[in-house]
Amino acid sequence: MNDRSREVFRRVVEGYLESGTPVGSRSLTRDFSEQVSAATIRNVMQDLEFLGLLDSPHVSAGRVPTQLGLRMFVDGLLEVGDLDGEDRQKIDRTFGANDQDVATVLDKVGEALSGVTQGASLVLTPKHEAPIKHIEFVSLSRERALVVLVFADGHVENRIFTPPPGQTPSSMREAANFLNAIAEGHTLSDLGRVIAREIAARRQEIDSLAADLVENGFALWENKGEGTERLIVRGRGNLLTDHENESDLQRIRTLFDDLERKRDIAQFLDLTEEGDGVRIFIGSENKLFSLSGSSLVVSPYMNADRKIIGAVGVIGPTRLNYGRIVPIVNYTAQLVGKMIADRS
Repeated sequence: MNDRSREVFRRVVEGYLESGTPVGSRSLTRDFSEQVSAATIRNVMQDLEFLGLLDSPHVSAGRVPTQLGLRMFVDGLLEVGDLDGEDRQKIDRTFGANDQDVATVLDKVGEALSGVTQGASLVLTPKHEAPIKHIEFVSLSRERALVVLVFADGHVENRIFTPPPGQTPSSMREAANFLNAIAEGHTLSDLGRVIAREIAARRQEIDSLAADLVENGFALWENKGEGTERLIVRGRGNLLTDHENESDLQRIRTLFDDLERKRDIAQFLDLTEEGDGVRIFIGSENKLFSLSGSSLVVSPYMNADRKIIGAVGVIGPTRLNYGRIVPIVNYTAQLVGKMIADRS
């Protein structure tokens, strides 16, 4: 874009963010930096519309920025102001009491952000690593599931993940029941190692039982060692009269079922560890997975080792006052990171 089109674009976006209504060419001519006609500005706006940066809600109406246009404005033309003194005081008060635990402070951070910005606050908390007391899987849809983790120290955490294809609410309950039976005293990482040992033991037992059947030509492996592996009993294997061989086949079938269940449980654990941390929404009905028409301003925070462990942000309509919201979110994230670093 040249200087004229850049100024037209900037003024349209700023006018829309301020008023929430389409911006017309005549309103731009009144305080434009150079003397140009409304027709000239209309031509520039049409060019910007052709580029996908502006849109016209109605014929002969003014223009509004598209999502692409807002992205370009925020990345390249946004002028971020200084943090307002009153906003700073409201956020600082959140961190006033040293006797508050981290969870309490983060709850108050969410409330403060929501109050200061009049938007929905978003807080992604650090994941907790302590012995597990109870695990519960909840199916939300075919592509979303929630795991509720209750830790031995009383901490409760929710994580969202995408379940493996084909899993049902009953299979999730079965996985949770198995994990709860062995969870005591173990962290999530410990549970993963326990399941890995169980899988290795079942694999070894299956190999041992199947070795003679394969060697004698009664059966053969298909895709051995892969997720789709199976032991195929040959035609003459179906005529087995040896009771011991029949017993081995039945035992192998049972072990295979057990092996598959434990593989599924191991996958659940992996997804739980990778799952998205707790999200706290305050002051709005915005939902995490349906943010069309909304904007999210988010900033990560770090621990004492400079590792990103969470984030805070604000969700609101695309017509956010980005210049004001950005410094508020950044300042809050810095305070949360400092608090966690000091306490560690």
